[in-house]
Amino acid sequence: MASTSAETSHPVVFTTQTAYPLPTQKFMIPTSWKRYQLSQLVNKALSLPKPIPFDFLVRGEILRGTLAEWCTEKGIGEEETLDIEYFESVMPPQKMSSLPHEDWVSSVSCQLLGYFFTASYDGNVRAFDYSQKLLHSAAIHSAPVTSICLVPSSSSSSEHLVASASHDLTARLTTLTLPSDSSQPVQSQTVASLHLHTAPLASISANSSGSHLLTASWDGLIGVWDTSTPTSDEVPADEPTERKKRRRVEEDTPRPKRKAPLSVLKSHTARVSKAVFGQESAAEHAYSCGFDSTVRVWDVENGVCMNTIAASSKPFLDLALTPSGSSALVCSTDRTVSQYDFRAAETNITASTASLIHPATPACIAVPPAGAEHQLLTGAYDGVVRLWDLRSTKSAVTSFRSWDGTEKKGKKVLSVDWARGVVGVGGEGGVEIWRVGEGEGDRVLPS
Repeated sequence: MASTSAETSHPVVFTTQTAYPLPTQKFMIPTSWKRYQLSQLVNKALSLPKPIPFDFLVRGEILRGTLAEWCTEKGIGEEETLDIEYFESVMPPQKMSSLPHEDWVSSVSCQLLGYFFTASYDGNVRAFDYSQKLLHSAAIHSAPVTSICLVPSSSSSSEHLVASASHDLTARLTTLTLPSDSSQPVQSQTVASLHLHTAPLASISANSSGSHLLTASWDGLIGVWDTSTPTSDEVPADEPTERKKRRRVEEDTPRPKRKAPLSVLKSHTARVSKAVFGQESAAEHAYSCGFDSTVRVWDVENGVCMNTIAASSKPFLDLALTPSGSSALVCSTDRTVSQYDFRAAETNITASTASLIHPATPACIAVPPAGAEHQLLTGAYDGVVRLWDLRSTKSAVTSFRSWDGTEKKGKKVLSVDWARGVVGVGGEGGVEIWRVGEGEGDRVLPS
């Protein structure tokens, strides 16, 4: 890989945040080189037993062409030393399977190894295994389900708690029993219904310990709940409505207990799109976004809004925290995803530190587990899921089109979830499962 005498070279110093650092030294790199040659050089210098493909960041942009093209575009002189950061390349996304649904899928969860949970506009919550087998379908709500989450648990039992939110003005807690013996049926029981909101619910989420929940609603309110099942109704029943509901279920089916919130967070002046807890195991802080073009930081214990990030004419649709919890990522109807760094001074926090521009409205965001601080996935109304690196925001690292090659091509993506290299995509076209990156899921997903 030595350069010829006729070739122009450029001084370069390599840096990395990976587990494969090079000693600090200056390299003279031929300006005709692209990512592939640079990756070969780093692998040779590291003497790795198995080659690792690397990508390269030059002043916040992923190198797409040659060094010469980049230097010409930026007006960089040939004597100026470039700091180039390398990181492990993301392999092209690979479609693994589809999960059949007859109605729109508003929410997907990949958080339980070996299983997928989906929520649909037909009011059902479904469980699938990695072989695409439908294990269970439960009609939990009487209107479209907008959001589900698997409530974390330290228990190793086969019983899992799933929280769901709906247009029927309630959220519900349902236990799913997933027996280790595949010949045994999956069983479910809705144990509690959460009553507060007077308009459709937009989202439900749990804290990392599984002790508390947040509901966000079009009524502008955020409900704070614990995940215990009450022994009796905490909210009086609407008798005429309840009698109608009871006639639709079997007499031996226990009626879910009506649960009241621990507290209500009030500050948004329009629909709340999403509310999530911070990274703490306890429920001390929460973060929310809404159609009032604000992102809000909450002191949950005292029920007060601690900080407000106000944008101009940017109704927000979804929110996720980076793995470290230091930034919020929010998607907006103005076709952008913005990053807000909570570590910035209060006078500067209203300015986004990154803006990811989409050709269509981004509806949902997913971040990987801790360890990939700079990555995120977005799903948009053009049916495309995009993988981004926050260190290079000019364009997506890679993308894939859901339901491509089918009559459902171009349908809106409404939900993405990402865990252990497995990505679930839900929307108008149903559900697709993709492999993005490496993880435990690679060992068990069908090829």
